[in-house]
Amino acid sequence: MKRVAVIAGGWSSERPVSLSSGRGMAAAARARDYDVIEIDADRDLAERLRACAPDVVLNALHGPWGEDGCVQGLLEILGIPYTHSGVLASALAMDKDKARAIYAQHGLDIAEGGVFELADIARDHVMAPPYVIKPIAEGSSFGVRIIPKGANRPPKELSDGTWSFGRRALVEAFIPGRELTVGVMGDRAMAVTEITTLREYYDYQAKYDAGGSRHVLPAALPDRVTAAALDASLRAHTALGCRGVTRSDFRYDEQADRLVILETNTQPGMTPTSLIPEQAAYLGIDYPSLVSWMIEDASCQR
Repeated sequence: MKRVAVIAGGWSSERPVSLSSGRGMAAAARARDYDVIEIDADRDLAERLRACAPDVVLNALHGPWGEDGCVQGLLEILGIPYTHSGVLASALAMDKDKARAIYAQHGLDIAEGGVFELADIARDHVMAPPYVIKPIAEGSSFGVRIIPKGANRPPKELSDGTWSFGRRALVEAFIPGRELTVGVMGDRAMAVTEITTLREYYDYQAKYDAGGSRHVLPAALPDRVTAAALDASLRAHTALGCRGVTRSDFRYDEQADRLVILETNTQPGMTPTSLIPEQAAYLGIDYPSLVSWMIEDASCQR
């Protein structure tokens, strides 16, 4: 029987989401008769992994440290096969600026913008509104701010010390239109989901609160747009060097007929409201089978 250590929790801002993903994946692995050990990851993670000696690590961590190549490097050192992407792909995908450069090199459309010092962003508009301010390396929409057309100045929180996501940030032109997301499983693009919400945008509450958003699967799109989104997600996955399961997010501007990639998530959520399990079910893959596939796909491959 294969021993699987499910690592979740950690100390990033996405800890609650990670714990929820971890609980779900642990239960699914047990349902498939794996010997499962659950670990709430802390600074003693290496010692705890050595003590339980797993055959595979099922990585349910989200956000900085758990998703950005750090824990992946630790697992490489320990020689334990692990799920999802390796060190480099994880680091590149988490750094939105680096990921944008790779997308552009591979012909994927990105929003106009770039990385600026927070002091410059706070002082005055660095581009004409509407635009979006994003932390360079956060997930679950933490720290994202939309500056609407006609705004007199950037948000006060950028200058008063209450925005706590680093001294530099990504500023991108706001792309109007429809929110789309596409999963990839190995070498296969899964499906296109459209996300709608009554909130200002698809923020943390919209993603994880019950009723926070509506997922339309499959998205009601022209066939050529569906095909383009599936192709773009697989190209992003490949360009970044990802493995396992990823999910790429897009905006589709119908008026301009423009599909813009926003980011690629190397460890997408596996909570009860998460998108990857929904897309897998749409393809006839139940949750335990999806988790089992992740475990069997695990490897040590930087």
